[in-house]
Amino acid sequence: MPSLKAIRTRITSVKNTRKITKAMQLVSTAKLKRAQGALIAARPYTQAITEVVAQLSAVAGTDSHPLFEERTLQKAGIVVMTSDRGQAGAFNANVTKAVERYAANELSGASEVSLRIIGRKGNQYFSRRRATITSFDGAPTGATALDSARETANRVIADFKAGKVDRVFVVYNEFKNAGSQSVKVKQILPVMPEQTTAIVKKGDEPDNADYIYEPGKQELLDRLVPLYVQIMLYRAALESITSFFAAQMTAMQNATKNAGDMIAALTLQFNRARQASITKELAEIVGGAEALKG
Repeated sequence: MPSLKAIRTRITSVKNTRKITKAMQLVSTAKLKRAQGALIAARPYTQAITEVVAQLSAVAGTDSHPLFEERTLQKAGIVVMTSDRGQAGAFNANVTKAVERYAANELSGASEVSLRIIGRKGNQYFSRRRATITSFDGAPTGATALDSARETANRVIADFKAGKVDRVFVVYNEFKNAGSQSVKVKQILPVMPEQTTAIVKKGDEPDNADYIYEPGKQELLDRLVPLYVQIMLYRAALESITSFFAAQMTAMQNATKNAGDMIAALTLQFNRARQASITKELAEIVGGAEALKG
């Protein structure tokens, strides 16, 4: 049985750990609220640009812009969004496993799968497995998410136009609520906008009427289609940031609870050990007194 001093030292250590996890839980909760606000604010804009690009692609045709071009899958690119830090449960592991699973199953016909990794944890994981990593950037914050999405969008668009990749996907954690996140795999190139109700008339007949373009159809597509790719990556970055804080908050909450349970168990063990020590000392005193009498 451990000594009283060893048990007391361990109790103090666990209490200090509980203070840290509790503080991290409070910080994550505060950051989660801010990140969730930014995500909710970005969703209407994302929906609006999706509708606009869907309308234009429906009437302009898939041959109206290079980013609409569908090719036979030979080379695929994946944008992997993880975090720079851990202590968030299975947040990063879920993404890396999803990438491996998708590459092995859905992209099995591709001759090459390259990765553009965002987040140090993802880079560490795939570097150890010697995956084909095209680029690596640190995980974005709320302040840098838009710049990170713009830079990544420019890179994957350049790769697609140059024929280095035939399809580009993004893998990230989508925020559901504070206790739930799910991994999503979405194709961002070639652009295949969702068909929204904005391009459907009564009777579910598509609206084939053309538009008057200002300054011109090609100029409009050249501006909006790359912007659409950028906004999709920006939305994924915000989802990932929000999901990370939610996962970290939950993990730290569980760690704080487990620390409390451990302290209770160690305190019980300490009391039992102290009681045993006192009983032993009393027995020795009584035994010594009886020996003196005899």
